[in-house]
Amino acid sequence: MEYTRLGSSGLYVSRLALGTIPFGSGGGFEKIAGLGPDEARRQIDEALDRGVNFIDTANLYSGGDAERVLGEVLGSRRDDVVLTSKARTPTGDGPNDGGASRIHVTRAVEDSLKRLRTDHLDLLYLHQWDGQTPITETIATANELIRAGKIRYWGVSNYNGWQLAKTVYEARLAGLEGPVAHQAYYTPEAREIEYEIVPAARDLGLATFGWSPLGEGLLNGKVRRGAETPSDTRQGTGWPEPHVVDRDRAYDLIELFDEIARELGWTIPQVVISWILGRPGIDGTVIAARRFEHLQEDLDAAELTLPQEARDRITSASQLPAYYPLWHRLLNGQDRPEPAEAEFYAEQRGHVFGEDPAQA
Repeated sequence: MEYTRLGSSGLYVSRLALGTIPFGSGGGFEKIAGLGPDEARRQIDEALDRGVNFIDTANLYSGGDAERVLGEVLGSRRDDVVLTSKARTPTGDGPNDGGASRIHVTRAVEDSLKRLRTDHLDLLYLHQWDGQTPITETIATANELIRAGKIRYWGVSNYNGWQLAKTVYEARLAGLEGPVAHQAYYTPEAREIEYEIVPAARDLGLATFGWSPLGEGLLNGKVRRGAETPSDTRQGTGWPEPHVVDRDRAYDLIELFDEIARELGWTIPQVVISWILGRPGIDGTVIAARRFEHLQEDLDAAELTLPQEARDRITSASQLPAYYPLWHRLLNGQDRPEPAEAEFYAEQRGHVFGEDPAQA
């Protein structure tokens, strides 16, 4: 297992984080969760034995039951892991039961600590941008929680590039601790964060961790063109995520992943995860599985190196359009290139202008 420094902090985490969305039950997650303490403990033991030291949860998962299960099974191994959780999404029907305000975030963290049976989180993510609460209030609250010893670091999730920049610079202006990491949806089918979000994070010194590398089950190998998706999979339950813009393109990519997997003797998830771990600006990704054998497959991906030829085929086939102002900068602004965007621009030039990215 490889480890990476989390942004500009001194904290080192494994490049694969163990996600706990399958843990617990309830809260609208019944179709995709359901793992009790025994199954959860088996997953945690396997992950830690493989070198994973980063565990990801959220107060949203199974209405808090994922945290309860995790807290029950971690026990004496609590200090062996970097433990994260998330706050911001509504936990009730009251006007202050959601958002990134001081009152909600503080309550949410305190409730998470009780469920997790610990006195602190190593990393708190703000799960979504809050367009109503001043970001300065959220930043101040995170710093108050650090000073109180309830969290060690904080980060954000699902933010736009401008929201990352605003958060970091408002923290700097106030002389306060800013976020050290952000978490975003990223798969070879959904590469939108390459436009603005990853370059912003690289420039600002934030680590980028992807979530749901298999696209909420879209890329697990069981979703195929013209075939009914098995009902015992997430996509077979009618789960509303992810938003797929072009379903035919997704099927084309799945067929490519299958072809490469067969050539290498791997599984489709291993091809996908290995591709993600080799991407510029991507520090790691969060894996999660209901079935133990699927977790083992995903963990194996950390020990595999996708051949360059296969990597290039996936990158080329999944390349997104060069939207404005990207195409204009490709044509007119490369006399003074931005280092945080360099690899992505080289790929775009190859895709748009037929240039060899290696020569760009």
